[in-house]
Amino acid sequence: MVEHLLGLLKVKVIKGVNLAVRDVSSSDPYVILRMGNKKLKTKVIKKNTNPVWNEELTLSIEDPNIPISVNVYDKDLFSRDDIMGHAEFDIRTFIEVVKRDLSNVPNGTVVQKITPNRQNCLAEESTIYKAEGTIMQDMALRLRDVECGEVELRLTWGTIPGARGLERF
Repeated sequence: MVEHLLGLLKVKVIKGVNLAVRDVSSSDPYVILRMGNKKLKTKVIKKNTNPVWNEELTLSIEDPNIPISVNVYDKDLFSRDDIMGHAEFDIRTFIEVVKRDLSNVPNGTVVQKITPNRQNCLAEESTIYKAEGTIMQDMALRLRDVECGEVELRLTWGTIPGARGLERF
């Protein structure tokens, strides 16, 4: 039942930077990624506003037009978890680069850059590049509806045997 899938998007949640304080002097942050009805969660990092997760979450992609939301929460024991900001990102440009034949492009080559603007949550320029024989994208997302905080991610594409793949997309 993988025929309808385009492939796998591996999202490495690298770290949070200067996240908001939601407890007395710190926070216990974790990240939830959502794409449509799919939801994935990182582990909780205790008492840290600059957490390092280095955790890879994998989404199976059916429709690259659906944006991916990133929600950061503070884990609480006796009440609802506090929101620490949210962001979203679009994978269409990344998918367009993955679809190109870049077999002759050397590792380390930046293939495309995406500039921050009012329509995206990028905190700085995001680069799509070839490394380790595959296409990757690094991004720092500025969290919205919160006083401060960013989340750093790395995207990598993976194919699924038997899936329709990107050729027919």
